[in-house]
Amino acid sequence: MGASVGGRGRYMAEINVTPFVDVMLVLLIIFMVTAPMLTQGVDVDLPKTRSVRTLPAGSDHLVLSIKKDGSIFLDEYGVTFDDLRQHLTNLVVTQKKQLYLRADKDVAYGVVVKVMGEIKSVGIEKLGVVAESGEEQNPAQ
Repeated sequence: MGASVGGRGRYMAEINVTPFVDVMLVLLIIFMVTAPMLTQGVDVDLPKTRSVRTLPAGSDHLVLSIKKDGSIFLDEYGVTFDDLRQHLTNLVVTQKKQLYLRADKDVAYGVVVKVMGEIKSVGIEKLGVVAESGEEQNPAQ
């Protein structure tokens, strides 16, 4: 006979849930470890301003980040300045997504203007700028 377990030729009528619980606990641990990694972005020290709105939720926008060292990221993926035009055309213009610019507060002004010029030359008319909420600092300080 094929599956006679339980002794005396009877079938076992109870389900053993221990392997199921073990698998579910392992999956829970994997989820708990990987979930924070999915929400991490590029680490940029944003400038502070008084009136700030949060980025809209959803996948209808892309974030272009410029780190302190001048490296450029489109969402979390590194992009060279030479390839920026092609990536913006493929990901923003053709898919009609909104683009937001996050630049570190210590990035040279020339680098930001150069990137914004590249954005404008691709044909992107609307550009959101991301900043952190905070008190406006006194210009004398």
